[in-house]
Amino acid sequence: MVTRSKAGIYKLKQPYIGFIEVREDDKEPRNVKEALIKPKWKEAMDVEFKALMSNQTWTLIPFKGQENIIYSKWVFKTKYEADGSIERRKEILIARGFQQTTGINFYETFSHMVKSSSVKIILAIAVHFNWDVRQLDINNAFLNGNL
Repeated sequence: MVTRSKAGIYKLKQPYIGFIEVREDDKEPRNVKEALIKPKWKEAMDVEFKALMSNQTWTLIPFKGQENIIYSKWVFKTKYEADGSIERRKEILIARGFQQTTGINFYETFSHMVKSSSVKIILAIAVHFNWDVRQLDINNAFLNGNL
């Protein structure tokens, strides 16, 4: 049995709880209005929106009155380094897909997900042939159908 202390998890003692704080400028915005007030979040939103536009993520069509409009929402997250400093501000524009109706707004769904068994096979082949394994991150990868 692994206890919390063996796993390196400790409860903070009461006198130290007051030292934990989140600075006002580090708080994640709850909505677009809050994000646009803060220059760093606005800049991050601009980068994300430009990526969406340059990848031609959507096609605008004229509204004729009978279409179901799918609304969107910005989601804001802060990624931290191990030392607690801010690594980057991350924002995602998501479609509120629960507003869609099968057979009207879409006919099929597909998710670009790799199976864990595929990753294990590739790693096993890399070990067998003594290949170097590297990690990479593709910005806005979900927007790119053909990689």
